[in-house]
Amino acid sequence: MIDKDTLWLVIFGLGAGSFLLRFTFLGFVGDRPLPDWLLRHLRYTAVAILPALVAPLVVFSGEDGQTEPTRIAAAIITLAVGIWTRNVFAAIGAGAITLFALVYGLG
Repeated sequence: MIDKDTLWLVIFGLGAGSFLLRFTFLGFVGDRPLPDWLLRHLRYTAVAILPALVAPLVVFSGEDGQTEPTRIAAAIITLAVGIWTRNVFAAIGAGAITLFALVYGLG
């Protein structure tokens, strides 16, 4: 178990770091226009964050962190339908249907 003082130090340190990261954009740069090269790179933030949130859940979601083939198959179907249709809702729906069909079909 972690020491109580160390835990609070980590919590306050992470809080201060999170505040400073946000304040750099809101406080220091909030009233100035951002350069074009930075705006071009910021467009890809959501595209990078969403797979980073989903990938661990797909790969390590089984018992004891094992990989489940049903979730990998559902992720592949979701990706394929998303690329094919260019429709987020169709991709999510196809992935959900695939996951439920494989989980309940295979037991």
